[in-house]
Amino acid sequence: MTQAPIRLTVNGSIHDVTAENQTPLLYVLRNDLGLNGPKYGCGLGECGTCTVLIDGVAARSCVIPISGCAGRDIVTLEGLGTRDKPDVVQQAFIDEQAAQCGYCLNGMIMTTKALLAINPQPSEQEVLAALRYNLCRCGTHVEILRAVMRASGQLAEAAD
Repeated sequence: MTQAPIRLTVNGSIHDVTAENQTPLLYVLRNDLGLNGPKYGCGLGECGTCTVLIDGVAARSCVIPISGCAGRDIVTLEGLGTRDKPDVVQQAFIDEQAAQCGYCLNGMIMTTKALLAINPQPSEQEVLAALRYNLCRCGTHVEILRAVMRASGQLAEAAD
């Protein structure tokens, strides 16, 4: 297989990478660009840990060949907010303490971001449906649901 140069737009920055056309996007994001938000989980696109936004849509980067990503807008967890100014979804997950091991969080947050872009105030059933293919083995499902509802503005600030 031959490697070819590919121009990617990731988190608003342009990157020229050289990879085989069928290289999974996840490998380029992590290995070439040093972005550790998307995780390697199953390698089959089933667990959600590798989720990124491609043109605003949640996508499993472990099964998307790099050749299909040129000219598209790719956003990873690192592109949502910063440590000092997290995105509203990231802040909601922090406020609701929606993490134990944290491995699933990338997928949960990125899927939530995509959901809220098309449905700013989803019902709990719509949230559960959107997140149903993101696996969490720790059991923080209640906190994750509360975080999504908080990010959508449907959950009042917790009393101190």
